[in-house]
Amino acid sequence: MTRTFALGSAVIAAAALFASSFAAPARAVVPNPTVTGPIPENAPPGDPSHDYIFFTSDLVEQFGYVEEEFFIEGTANQYATPPLATGTVTSSGHPYKTRIVVRRPRFKSKFNGTVILEWQNVTAGYDIDASWVGGNAEHFMREGYVWVGVSAQRVGVHQADTGLRDWSPARYGTLDVTDGGTILNDALSYDIFSQAGQAIMHPVGVDPLNGLKPKRILASGASQSASRLTTYYNSIHPLANLFDGYFLLVGGGTVRTDLGVPVFKVFSETEIGFVTVGFVTLQPDSDIHRTWQVAGAAHADRTFLDNVQANAMRDGIPTTPPGLCTFPEGSELRFYHVVNAAHDLLVRWVKFGIPPPTAPAIELDPGPPITIARDDRGLALGGIRLADIEAPTALNTGANGGPSFCLLFGTHVPFDQATLDELYPSHGKYVLKVWAATIDNLVKGYITLRDALTTIVDAARSEVGT
Repeated sequence: MTRTFALGSAVIAAAALFASSFAAPARAVVPNPTVTGPIPENAPPGDPSHDYIFFTSDLVEQFGYVEEEFFIEGTANQYATPPLATGTVTSSGHPYKTRIVVRRPRFKSKFNGTVILEWQNVTAGYDIDASWVGGNAEHFMREGYVWVGVSAQRVGVHQADTGLRDWSPARYGTLDVTDGGTILNDALSYDIFSQAGQAIMHPVGVDPLNGLKPKRILASGASQSASRLTTYYNSIHPLANLFDGYFLLVGGGTVRTDLGVPVFKVFSETEIGFVTVGFVTLQPDSDIHRTWQVAGAAHADRTFLDNVQANAMRDGIPTTPPGLCTFPEGSELRFYHVVNAAHDLLVRWVKFGIPPPTAPAIELDPGPPITIARDDRGLALGGIRLADIEAPTALNTGANGGPSFCLLFGTHVPFDQATLDELYPSHGKYVLKVWAATIDNLVKGYITLRDALTTIVDAARSEVGT
């Protein structure tokens, strides 16, 4: 009996040693910042005092959500970030103070366990919560996600007039991501983002989620922010090991394939247009990397533009007036339907190891010059093809021209009545074509059931073909 017990103990010990050799690498200790808040709002949205949350959302209450703002502060490192390689600390101890915005379910029972930590986009000179205003807010709240926005970059905090400090000195005047003006780039942004995630996942002191217990956290960023997260993934993630998955929207470069952490990119037609001129490089799919391309979608589409303009007008932020672009701007293709599904599939990937389905690439005409291949009506060929492309009532593209950011807005030109009559001699034929395209996308996993039903109901209620 003694020999049997000893032998059993040896086997257990050997098995434990074998298993430990395949265990996930230990996580480096990301410092916990000091969290203050929630910061009280002392004025209603639009008040000239600006003593409220910048770009506050007017949707949260109707979905049973709470929006709160917190300040986080601590010290951050600077890093050397070589391409496709782990970074190294070049200096440390740089003080910072910034903000995070938390949108969470009011009741714990509604929380699905997933936090989306979004790197706020600052390309326009101020913080934009790109996925939220891009049309995904309602999906996030219906499905019980927690969304957290992080002001990680210098422009969002320090830009003259539109940065947080100038926009509301009383509320944001103490924020600083430049170590007192001594660091005039975004070198501290990587550590700031890590520490924001740490404050959410492993709170010390103030808990920004008010007792919600997250099971996983996704790093998210759009456009420029997706590019920043590409660097973060390649160089900082191996040091911090904080995030369970990465969602890169309308941007992001080549990522490493040896880290074992899923990366999901969703590109609009605009980014594929940039591929043709060498500004964007596509990366093959792999067991930890997936790219979807959506025909007819724009980098900054009509939904995004309308929501940003509404917030900017309320908050006194100048925006580009409509009508300046070469073509009518703002693709109205429902790009956000694909992005909704992609978020859910990334969660499934993280939880169960099931990669998202692959998707066809947008077709290219080899030229010269290389261009996006299009049909006789100017619609892109290939890619994920929503009903807006397969049963079109307008020209929706990811291309445009003109001043400012026009090249990002895409195009929307409704078909004339003669074209609609030619395409859809009856209302029933239009609805049937929408139904077929929508069910095809649903079966392939490119859209959710709710969004599929919405598309079909919208078609049935339309006057196309009547």
